[in-house]
Amino acid sequence: MKRERVILHSDLNNFFASVEIALNPMLAGKPLIVCGDPKERHGIVLAKNEEAKKFGIKTAETVYSALKKCPDVQMVGSHYHEYKEYSARVMGIYRRYTDVIEECSIDECSLDMTESTFLFGSGREIAERIRKEVKEELNVTVSVGVSFNKVFAKLASELKKPDAVTEISRENYKKVVWGLPVSQLLFVGKSTEETLRKMGVYTIGDLANADEEKLIKKLGKRGRQLGVYARGEDNEPVKGAKEKENLKSIGNSTTLAKDIVDRNEIKRWFYVIAESVAGRLRKAEVGRANTVHIVVRNERLEDTTCQIKVQPTTLCGDIAKAAFGLFCQRIPQGTKVRMLGITVSGFDYNVEQLGLDELLDKSKNCYTRRERAENVIAELREKYGYASVQRGVVIEDEKLNGLDIRERKE
Repeated sequence: MKRERVILHSDLNNFFASVEIALNPMLAGKPLIVCGDPKERHGIVLAKNEEAKKFGIKTAETVYSALKKCPDVQMVGSHYHEYKEYSARVMGIYRRYTDVIEECSIDECSLDMTESTFLFGSGREIAERIRKEVKEELNVTVSVGVSFNKVFAKLASELKKPDAVTEISRENYKKVVWGLPVSQLLFVGKSTEETLRKMGVYTIGDLANADEEKLIKKLGKRGRQLGVYARGEDNEPVKGAKEKENLKSIGNSTTLAKDIVDRNEIKRWFYVIAESVAGRLRKAEVGRANTVHIVVRNERLEDTTCQIKVQPTTLCGDIAKAAFGLFCQRIPQGTKVRMLGITVSGFDYNVEQLGLDELLDKSKNCYTRRERAENVIAELREKYGYASVQRGVVIEDEKLNGLDIRERKE
């Protein structure tokens, strides 16, 4: 008989803000936001603590807006190198129990504890040990979900916060999960929720029991997958380090807070996404990529995907320009954009053969200088925070309520 999987999903609570408080306990108990330059009082809210949440402050809103909600909110700049250090220390705690760890982000991980239960007890017992050790050793808190698949483990981690363990088991999942709003299921955003509501699907249970053909008709293949998630049939493995060795592509996407049409704003978002993709590309150590792919989802949830070959690159500017160029070629003017994504592929693993002409090529030397510049910027951000160095194309103009951008030549 096949052994039931034991999957944990860990979510460090208000992570950036929690680290700032751990570093400076005097901030504890006060509304706190991590943001751009606190002295200039501009930029956006990168993170907030529980006290700030009570005032309705949200991640990604402008500092100006946050101050209107809570004039006395404490503001601190971001210290990304500290967050990475704390994340690494938390990972060290996880590794006491398993080496099958999938990093979802700097503050979230999926962990396969199936084999670990022979040594450390049940999934809930392991989760409680992790929660306790993280709190006692690092003075930050974590919410841990326990389940038999990744989707339900993540959902469980969100049901009770902060500093909690929640279990969704094979025996209780219908009782715990099916009565929840469908919006709480992974990958169900506002637009998908709206589509499902028009179909009479309001809860995860409704989705689990919905007609699959109707779901596919309305949402495509994603409709079938959402039904699988709702019924607890997800069997995707936790991707540990070994599964990630043969990396084929690197990408990132974002679902926008509102539909956007303005191409300047779309350009800005492509640069924001490209920054993340380029950073991950450098860290993956797979060399340069020669293909840029984009995905664009409109307000009707229709996806357009396309790709273009580029000169092998690791540079954010190259990736963003290729992505935005594709967008302008393939997406009609006036399209309301709901989601944007960039993926790069075709890695050269730093293998190249150069002739004498190429060695003397000034453009190649120029490219190398640009690579070095981006590496320096990455080091500065790691040391002083992401907001310490910004591209002109993504700087928000506070005088225009943070909605416009100030165009500058690259």
